Amino acid sequence: MSSDVSTAGAPPVLVRVDGRVGRLTLNRPEALHALTTPMCVLMIDALLAWRDDPAITVVQIDHTGARGFCAGGDIRMLAESGAADGREARAFFHTEYRLNALLQGYPKPVVALIDGVTMGGGVGISVHGPFRIATERTVFAMPETGIGLFPDVGGGWFLPRLPEAELGTWLALTGARLKGQACVSAGVATHYVPSELLDAVRAQIAGAAATDTPLAALRSGLAALDESSGAPAAPAGLAAKFFGFDTVEAIVAALEADSGEWPQAQLAALRTKSLQTMKVALRQLRAGARMTRFADVMRMEYRIGARVVARHDFQEGVRAVIIDKDNAPRWSPDTLAGVTDALLDEIFAPLPDAEEWTPL
Repeated sequence: MSSDVSTAGAPPVLVRVDGRVGRLTLNRPEALHALTTPMCVLMIDALLAWRDDPAITVVQIDHTGARGFCAGGDIRMLAESGAADGREARAFFHTEYRLNALLQGYPKPVVALIDGVTMGGGVGISVHGPFRIATERTVFAMPETGIGLFPDVGGGWFLPRLPEAELGTWLALTGARLKGQACVSAGVATHYVPSELLDAVRAQIAGAAATDTPLAALRSGLAALDESSGAPAAPAGLAAKFFGFDTVEAIVAALEADSGEWPQAQLAALRTKSLQTMKVALRQLRAGARMTRFADVMRMEYRIGARVVARHDFQEGVRAVIIDKDNAPRWSPDTLAGVTDALLDEIFAPLPDAEEWTPL
């Protein structure tokens, strides 16, 4: 929990310098700090200003309030824009992905305190940096298959690169939630620290920033506070056994063929998800695993995002989960066979040159 308190009229991101630490504090607690385009712009502007400033040696990302780090993006806006001309949705993705890419290649250590709900866009502003501090309140997920979107913000890069084989595929397709220490064993977080010790974490960050070797000092100081226990994210080897196929049909068949409790639970989860999104996500992760540049992954994801916000499944998913809250989406296509390779090719196709995503 941040020690700061949100006040009426305050900006949605508090940008400050404390000693040699540049601090970005998400400040929309009433919306679980869901990202907006202006929030992304505020963070980009600060990060660009600090990038070549010798007085800033470490960047810290945290949040006000106790309920969550960042629950994602403004899904309702994306749906409303997608139902119209999509312009606002594309502008958000373009800006958000520039922020993700800036953080992924940032030349100074970035420490994210993911104390609470960390989903979607919140993952994109934390997982690409070298230090991600989870607490007992951390709940990580990429739940996009449940609303017909897709696991973006660089999911095509970091999910297939998690240390356990196919753990990222399992997380992407099922939307499974990881809590607390499981985030560390999954590779989503780098450290686990009880929330009552977060002030000690901040002190370590400030102390490390004041040294001549902040990266080494951070590694040493945060390791001294780390209480991760190695609690597994999923039963050993099962993600690879059931999610290591290159088609969703093969994954479903493998799960159907095993009566065990874990595979049957995953099968039940998949049966609630957008069939289109599961196939998009699997292709996205397989393609992203082969790419060697983060910017190429973001360009691919921008193409996907520009198209899926206007498609039926996202509009229907938002209706069912966020607007009507009946949690009974009617997906279309409603069979895996109906999500053809031709449809996927259309979603992944390059955009006209003037419309492609570009990094900063």
